[in-house]
Amino acid sequence: MAKPPLVLKMGGRLLQDQNALDALLKVVATLQTEYALVLVHGGGDQVDAWLQTFGFSTQKIDGQRVSPTEQMPVITGALAGAVNSLMVARAQVQGLNAVGLTLAAGRSLKFSVNEKLGAVGIASANDGTLINTLLQQGFVPVFSSIGQSDDGQLLNVNADIAAAAICQLVQGQLVLLTDVPGILDGQGQLIKTLTSAQAEELVQSGVIKGGMKVKLDAALETAAALRRSIIVAGWQQPEDLLKLMQQQEVGTCISL
Repeated sequence: MAKPPLVLKMGGRLLQDQNALDALLKVVATLQTEYALVLVHGGGDQVDAWLQTFGFSTQKIDGQRVSPTEQMPVITGALAGAVNSLMVARAQVQGLNAVGLTLAAGRSLKFSVNEKLGAVGIASANDGTLINTLLQQGFVPVFSSIGQSDDGQLLNVNADIAAAAICQLVQGQLVLLTDVPGILDGQGQLIKTLTSAQAEELVQSGVIKGGMKVKLDAALETAAALRRSIIVAGWQQPEDLLKLMQQQEVGTCISL
């Protein structure tokens, strides 16, 4: 039985550190003999820098960026343009046959609009034809976290939520790579395993909040949909990805 596709979400400072990105992609490339691979990326720091350059301010609510319609050309340029092009280029240097895409390509995902946050999309799985065709032909889809509404409005999508929806679309394994080793407790120590009940306690106590709560919610939703554990891990030690694929403990394993 073939292994399910491996969906890797990349973001944070990794996307600003080309040496670290190259090191991680080099490890990812070694996995392509065993796994079909899908990469999903954000790029919040790059978006912040672009918005500042164009004279826009940045606001976040509960860990998600407020994205007014007038900012979307800048946000799209940063994510679907600069960051996605860099990701594809660096992946190809490491031997991955990468293809850059937005989340709406081939109607892969569908989106509702979180109007409280402006032009922000809530993604869900829709049509796997394009992505499965690419995977079958040995390509590595690289998705930027840009979607679109039913009437064609460009939408900014949280990359963790996007990766969760892509993972559900391809019935894959999801690894959310972040700037920290995993989900941390109140003392800053790594939590190796986390159930939905334990997660709720940590959210209620304020230990998990903001962007990490968004990540956790995406992981729990995917775990429930696929009946499969989800991993939140750091990108700083690329070899950890190999350990993870060998069923060794890495990061935080999230289950129902």
